[in-house]
Amino acid sequence: MQTNTYISLKVIANYSTKIQDTLVIEAPLQININGEPYTVVMRTPNDDLELARGLLYAEDIYKENQRLNYQIQEKENFSSVINFNIPSEKLGKGYLNKRTLLSVSSCGICGKKELDHVHISGKPIKSLFQISQSSIQQMFEIMQSQQTTFQQSGGSHACAIFNQEQKLLTLKEDIGRHNAVDKCIGELLIKNNLQKAKIMLVSGRVSYEIISKAFFAKIPIIVAVSACSSLAVDYAKEFGICLIGFNRNNKMTIYSNPQYIQYEQ
Repeated sequence: MQTNTYISLKVIANYSTKIQDTLVIEAPLQININGEPYTVVMRTPNDDLELARGLLYAEDIYKENQRLNYQIQEKENFSSVINFNIPSEKLGKGYLNKRTLLSVSSCGICGKKELDHVHISGKPIKSLFQISQSSIQQMFEIMQSQQTTFQQSGGSHACAIFNQEQKLLTLKEDIGRHNAVDKCIGELLIKNNLQKAKIMLVSGRVSYEIISKAFFAKIPIIVAVSACSSLAVDYAKEFGICLIGFNRNNKMTIYSNPQYIQYEQ
């Protein structure tokens, strides 16, 4: 269940009408590692395993593509607790950067202890394939047609990941932009399909944390409906990612690595 209904008043001019409005659910997911709390994520229910698995990957806590033992405990008001059992020798460097604060649905770096922990590094992504502008529009049409939670509530973000042949691999929705990305990456990890991911579409803006997640997943192209932050553009240039923003009404703005795009006259 990703939405719930609430009674509200809709006001037009001087007239008000009582209506039943559909809202996207925001509720906490506590992620434990070996019985110890790691972080609390404000998310939209469903795909909790995929969300948590993707977060562990993106945070460099567990990067191996192997099945993890876990337990999920459902709580009241759509909250849940998931515990992963990970051998201590398998924990990555990210585990030392343990989050100490609540991670809200709009913040990808909440809980980081120091500014240095925001930095990511690695070799740039190198890929030779290209996609056309029309293919990007077709992929966005596919994503938008399957955003059922957004269609009901108008309050959720979406992430969709496609392969090199522009075939949809996964699509997830969440109240948080980066949560939707984590859910997609987590599902591909669980299905052992992450190596096929080539194009990521997001329904909102792109900030640094979306770039970092795509970089760890080795996804070379990110296309967003909305704006991109300065740090997102800087990171995309450094890491070999083609970053596109303001993709709407047959227009787009390419901020980095335009060699991935086939231009159509």
